Amino acid sequence: MTSLAQIIEDFNPYSAFDTPSNWLQGRTIYGGLSAALALQAALRDAPPDLPPLKSAQIVFVGPALKALTFKTLVLRQGKSATFISVDCLSGSDMAMRATFTFANPRPSKIKHDFYQFPAVNAPENYPSLGEVALAPASLRNFDVRFAGRSLPVSGSDHPELLAWVRLLGADGVGPAVALMALGDSLPLAVMASFTEFAPVSTMTWTMDLAQPALSGEWFLLRSTSQRADDGYSFQTMEMWSEDGKIVLSGSQTIAIFA
Repeated sequence: MTSLAQIIEDFNPYSAFDTPSNWLQGRTIYGGLSAALALQAALRDAPPDLPPLKSAQIVFVGPALKALTFKTLVLRQGKSATFISVDCLSGSDMAMRATFTFANPRPSKIKHDFYQFPAVNAPENYPSLGEVALAPASLRNFDVRFAGRSLPVSGSDHPELLAWVRLLGADGVGPAVALMALGDSLPLAVMASFTEFAPVSTMTWTMDLAQPALSGEWFLLRSTSQRADDGYSFQTMEMWSEDGKIVLSGSQTIAIFA
């Protein structure tokens, strides 16, 4: 098994990247890994004194089936924020486009936080998911422990997935890159409503991060399908640290083939 740490150590955005088999979702690269590699490419080509990562907008344009290359472009470097775009090419075809915003904290009297940490026990109180038939190979890179009332493909009327997740083999990886790889690790929330496996595909992913990005072993992830109709689902996503701090929030647009 090739770990994330090994991938990042050897990664060159200008050389063809062949996805290790344990990071595939079907025939394509796991979306969290492609996003993490795009961020790594942005960090590599970034101007000096880059602020912390604040947000990312990612569009999964097409399948990433061939050797991947990454092209970066610094869109703007301002006094407090820097914007960098990254294109991921599969052969000569566009596979993914990402825009990263790096921003310094600003002094402000306005402070509030309405995110509520879910009522769950510690990770050791839940069983590890282990091997799952029909699950993508990329899931093996995570220790997943479901802590909510719904499970994937359970016919639930509550399409929300809540789980403690630990990224395996990420020692030495930058915290923002590790969070990017971890953030998309749960099955899509709409799958809780499924009664049998069917294809789904993430089209867009938007996220905002706390500053600076937090490191840690276990993170609590929640994905909720807020609406599903006409073959698409819109899901919201949150990630907390073990001590209850919000780490990441975001949303995804999902295509449903069921």
